[in-house]
Amino acid sequence: MFITFEGIEGCGKSSQARRLADRLERLRVPLALTLEPGGTRVGREIRRVLLDSRNQDLLPFAELLLYESDRAQHVKEVIGPALDQGKWVLCDRFFDATTAYQGYARGQDLAVIQALNERASCGIRPDITFLLDCPVKVGIKRALKRNEALLQKGQDRFERERVAFHEAVRQGYLTIAGEEPERFVVVDGMLAEEEVETEIFKHIAPYLPVRGR
Repeated sequence: MFITFEGIEGCGKSSQARRLADRLERLRVPLALTLEPGGTRVGREIRRVLLDSRNQDLLPFAELLLYESDRAQHVKEVIGPALDQGKWVLCDRFFDATTAYQGYARGQDLAVIQALNERASCGIRPDITFLLDCPVKVGIKRALKRNEALLQKGQDRFERERVAFHEAVRQGYLTIAGEEPERFVVVDGMLAEEEVETEIFKHIAPYLPVRGR
């Protein structure tokens, strides 16, 4: 199983990925919990560039290529091998993020992004994608609070974007989800964390061995 978590900044996807991983580990499901960008050694270097608030002059197309470079490395080193080993892979962001952020919000050509996503992912697609949806102002407030708590000042290039950018990301995600309803599960990110976890697990349970349900 390949499961991805998507949504705007501060929607709660990272927390829910960890919660699901913890729950599956208790059920002894072999898994790999990873993220984009930054799931490999090379990816962590790319992540620093992408999130550095000093890089305001980073061109949108260059940004796109950096994300695809991170993904190519990630799929080759982490995702592909884990799936080949029969592990469940839980990934905090994947190619839908690139379509939403660099496509719908940055205005890069969607056909080009689709081609690059396909090439970088080696054709690997998520079985289920959870989209945690919440209002932009709520998400950004959460994200800034999180960064402050984690002492991540300076790694907030996207949080510094205008509200209109984040609204475009949110609408982009909802458009993508509407086009692939068989893969996406849209979850209300305004619910309490425990309620979101329960909703997510409800969709995961049918795929577990009988003993894990």
